[in-house]
This record gives sequence, structure tokens and C-alpha cells, in this order.
Amino acid sequence: MLMEVAWTFNVGWMMIGLLIFAAGGAIVALHQKIADSMMAGVVDYQKVKLVGLIVIGLGLIIMINLHTLILSWLVSLIFPGR
Repeated sequence: MLMEVAWTFNVGWMMIGLLIFAAGGAIVALHQKIADSMMAGVVDYQKVKLVGLIVIGLGLIIMINLHTLILSWLVSLIFPGR
């Protein structure tokens, strides 16, 4: 049985999600410079761009406050009956 968690909007989480979203956008926009300077040619450009897109997705999830629903669902799967 899944826990019932009501979804609520929170401005604080929206701002944190927006910052994470912007950081992911910066990673995607500057992926070539990041890969050249930080990765020293070990990794290709597409992997750095993929990391940026994953960060953008996490930022969106946090921005609309879905991370609390996902985490409560995972906790209820791990610890049933609580």
C-alpha cells in the first residue's frame, strides 16, 4: 500500500530547482569548454552534454516539487507498512 502524500507548491523548492536547471543549461551550453578543460580529453563531448541534460531533468523535477512524492514512494517500497 502506497502512502498518500499531497502535492504542494513551494516557492523555495522552485527557486532551488531553477538554480539547478540553470546550472544544467550552462553545462549543455558550454559542454565543449567543460570537456576540454576539466576532463582533459578523457571523455567525449556528448557525455558531458548528457550530464547537463540529466541535471536539467532533475532541476525540473525539483522545481515542480515532485521529488518529495518520488522519495516518499521509494521509502514506502523499502519500508512497507510505515
